[in-house]
Amino acid sequence: MASTLILNGTLVNEGKTFEADLLIVNDRIEQIGTDLQHLNADHIIDATGLHILPGLIDDQVHFREPGLTHKGEIYTESRAAVAGGITSFMEMPNTVPNALTQELLQDKFDIAARNSIANYSFFMGASNDNIDEVLKTNPKTVCGVKIFMGSSTGNMLVDNQKTLENIFANSPTIIATHCESEEIIRANTAKAREKYGENVPIAMHPVIRDEEACYASSSAAIALAKKTGARLHILHISTGKETLQFDNSIPLKDKKITSEACTHHLWFSDQDYAEKGTLIKWNPAVKTAADREAIRKAVNENRIDVLATDHAPHTIEEKQNTYFSAPSGGPLVQHNLPALLDLYHQGVFTLEKIVEKSAHAVADLFDVAERGYLREGYLADIVLVNLNKSWEVTKSNLLYKCGWSPFEGHQFKSSVEKTFVNGQLVYDSGKVIEGSNGRRLDFDR
Repeated sequence: MASTLILNGTLVNEGKTFEADLLIVNDRIEQIGTDLQHLNADHIIDATGLHILPGLIDDQVHFREPGLTHKGEIYTESRAAVAGGITSFMEMPNTVPNALTQELLQDKFDIAARNSIANYSFFMGASNDNIDEVLKTNPKTVCGVKIFMGSSTGNMLVDNQKTLENIFANSPTIIATHCESEEIIRANTAKAREKYGENVPIAMHPVIRDEEACYASSSAAIALAKKTGARLHILHISTGKETLQFDNSIPLKDKKITSEACTHHLWFSDQDYAEKGTLIKWNPAVKTAADREAIRKAVNENRIDVLATDHAPHTIEEKQNTYFSAPSGGPLVQHNLPALLDLYHQGVFTLEKIVEKSAHAVADLFDVAERGYLREGYLADIVLVNLNKSWEVTKSNLLYKCGWSPFEGHQFKSSVEKTFVNGQLVYDSGKVIEGSNGRRLDFDR
């Protein structure tokens, strides 16, 4: 039996911030109290000056394995995740080969079981012609089904209306969608090419993948979900207009249609393309400062239900390319929590809201078993942060396999000090403690 006693910390949990001690025994939180100093433990941590948070659960990452491992691997990116306070992740199916069969999906679980430092689940992929495989998905052991209603890798664009209706009506678990209208994007692309030829500037990205493209697709998905009764989760909302489609009058547990915002849409705006260029090329695109403010407001108003990263690394050589040749996506898991804490310092979010949207609500939305909260009896996924320890993002402290970040040169105000996964210390004061401590997530469905 192994035990760790964390003393004198400030817990942020379930809408409250309070001084407390916390005892971990084996893989679980044994006790939370205001005076546990008398207890014996194998390891004692003095958390004076530190805040104790539940480990973050990231419901949208692309860790690139199998098939794209020159960009990232489950091992490398899970190391970066725990350094950023993310203790569980849900990974997308657009790897190579695409996870479009139950066997290919299981291959990814097998890799993670061997190599992941963080807890894990993987989305089953949908295509225009794999409905039989989608219907075999076990809702108790798989986080959800992913539908690209916008361009993706390989055979993953689902644009057949009959197929969409079939999946929405019959999916055994939550459906997560990437919503952008391919028809509108193609038309906008043609206009941009007419004007600029192949030398389209990166500043045109949010014009090509514009508000209309996002809204047309997300509103269609919502209409289809209402028609079929599907449990729908719309990923990476990037426009203010889209946020108004979501209901904040009912509690999360009763919602059939939910939404997510990602760090880059909360942080950057179209003004940043001039400096960052293709390093902040994401799909959906980073849009206007007004969109950014509306998304922040929607998070605080509970129109947006969860926060995530859409971590999607590419090599720097791939990114440093012309507009049409540079792929969309960037690495974020290591810097997600520090970025959110900077927004706390700016008065955008409270600590309680960050924890709610990055841990509690993700666990509730996906019915994750025994995680996402600091509760006695729950699995001990825990993060200790120093709100007042600043640090600069440099190449030397990046853990992503791709070796770059859009945050390079930025001075964050807060740091992740320690991360526990299933009761094991996996990150401590700048160092990852090696070992495949991650476990497959279970779902109470």
